[in-house]
Amino acid sequence: MATTISRRSVLAVGAGAAAGLALPVSAAQAGGDRKHVEFELDAQVLDGGEQVTSVTLRTARLGRIDPARLTTGMFTVHAKATSPIPIAPGDQIFSEYDLDRPVTAARLDRHGNVVLELSYAEGQVGGGTLGYIASKGRNVRLDLVYTITQNSPLVLRDGRAVTVSRFVQGGLSDPEVDAFGYGVSRSGMKYRLFEPHARRGRRPLVVWLHGGGEGASLPDNYYDNESQLRANRGALGFATPEAQRIFGGAYVVAPQSQSFWMEDGPRFAPQIREIIRDVVRRKDVDPDRIYVVGCSNGGYMSMEMTVAYPDLFAASVPICGVVQSLQAGGPRLITDAELAAIDTPTWLVASRDDDTVAPEPNTIHAHDLIPGSLLSLYDHVIWNGHQFPGHWSWIYVARNDPAQNGLHVWQWMARQRA
Repeated sequence: MATTISRRSVLAVGAGAAAGLALPVSAAQAGGDRKHVEFELDAQVLDGGEQVTSVTLRTARLGRIDPARLTTGMFTVHAKATSPIPIAPGDQIFSEYDLDRPVTAARLDRHGNVVLELSYAEGQVGGGTLGYIASKGRNVRLDLVYTITQNSPLVLRDGRAVTVSRFVQGGLSDPEVDAFGYGVSRSGMKYRLFEPHARRGRRPLVVWLHGGGEGASLPDNYYDNESQLRANRGALGFATPEAQRIFGGAYVVAPQSQSFWMEDGPRFAPQIREIIRDVVRRKDVDPDRIYVVGCSNGGYMSMEMTVAYPDLFAASVPICGVVQSLQAGGPRLITDAELAAIDTPTWLVASRDDDTVAPEPNTIHAHDLIPGSLLSLYDHVIWNGHQFPGHWSWIYVARNDPAQNGLHVWQWMARQRA
């Protein structure tokens, strides 16, 4: 039988499914019209992964609700999250859950809908939208079923009480993620693409290459084109208003591997190149301002791309990337000669306490060999007072934190030209 366990700051994403309401008798007898109401799950991608942070009940059509009469105890929110693919006997999946979500506030949005704010935080179990299957090393979008129970009637401004007979779950809304469109290359590699709001003239392109856990699991016919955006803020960081201002409006493309980049980087490189070529052809991309950034597996792949295409990129930012062999004593994934031949401006990032990809034989070794490369080496990964695993140094790049002589990494990238 599958074992369900939790872990701190799990990379957790899911789409909504239908959910019903078990209405307490006391509320059902409170009077007023019985109504059907749809609700939407509102999510945000934290540094440790996406979480459902609130629920919006489409109550505006019921009438003008009195906001002063809303209380946190008026509704109960129950959440159940399960894997979309079977879990093998004895395997482990992190972040499945079946629990009540604490309601921290109840308010009206500008449309007159009731919004139930939910308790959430970095590392908090019970709100994530992704689950991590241990044997596969993959994040999968959890199937989310939310059940809303009304404990007392809504009160309208005219004093009438309204009781809802059934709540029906709608979709998952995350504006940052939803801003990325969907694409599939001719070779079959899926990707997400963000387009800048200001598109006068040619704009730069940032290529984000995800970590190992965000690829597909095709033996299970699972290829979601979602996890590379929802597992962390790597790609999303470059679509924020701050980043867009620094780059003068940038396209951001996030391909998703059919497995994991380190499985066969030389095979994946032409597929990524095909996506870049297609985006450049269809959009107003400046071919002299294409930047590649990646974390962990993607950190390796960002270096592999500059080896395979030395004239393509204006800059490369490999984060906790891998260059040493996956097998003890095996050949390096990127040879010393290949590293020494990289002439793409490169800024490497890692944390000394990374116990997943040791920095000395990987990031530091690459820095020693790549001519003119820069290095930001942190002691720990801490943001907003929360300490993350040392491997998660991509958090710093997603927040434009690495700096050399007062110049931060996004500004440095934006200055580079191929």
